[in-house]
Amino acid sequence: MKKRYLRIVRRMYRALRHPRLRHRDWWQALTHALFERRLWMPCRDTVATGLAIGLFFAVMPVPLQMIFAGVIAMRFRSNVPIAMAACWLSNPVTNVPIWAFQLFLGNWLQGFLHLPMPEILGMQKHLPGVGMVHAGTFILGAIVSGFLLALLAFPLVHLFALLMPQHLPVRPNKAEKVSAFMRKIRAQREARRAQK
Repeated sequence: MKKRYLRIVRRMYRALRHPRLRHRDWWQALTHALFERRLWMPCRDTVATGLAIGLFFAVMPVPLQMIFAGVIAMRFRSNVPIAMAACWLSNPVTNVPIWAFQLFLGNWLQGFLHLPMPEILGMQKHLPGVGMVHAGTFILGAIVSGFLLALLAFPLVHLFALLMPQHLPVRPNKAEKVSAFMRKIRAQREARRAQK
């Protein structure tokens, strides 16, 4: 499993560093954070954070979930491939049960906490088996289910790392090796700053 993951990651890493792209300034500005090795290597903390981010965006009813998850994972210095792969939880087969659960959760939370829903979010409809459907309750259910799944990711990853430490090691916080490509990008940035 680990060898297959590393093979896929190496392919993605090489594709992002393709000679046609790597010399373009706009591409470097977009992807400079992607070339940090620790965002691609699996370790307990980065995988847990990446999985939490990916699961949160997986249940959000928005398009381009993987892109959002990847950008946020870069920002939080977590494992980018895990964050993007976790978005595959939602697909055409699982979307309907996820949305039904989010409607149920939103209706239950609104009834339990007596939350007023703004009228601007849409009209209410009664669906058999689900109850009252309001856009506000659906959004509430989506956000709460996203946070619950994100919180569930941390104990799951740490339990997996405890049971199988050889697959998900703990890496100490020490200075990591910087690739030659990343050193070159940093030197170019410093040269541009010195020119200004």
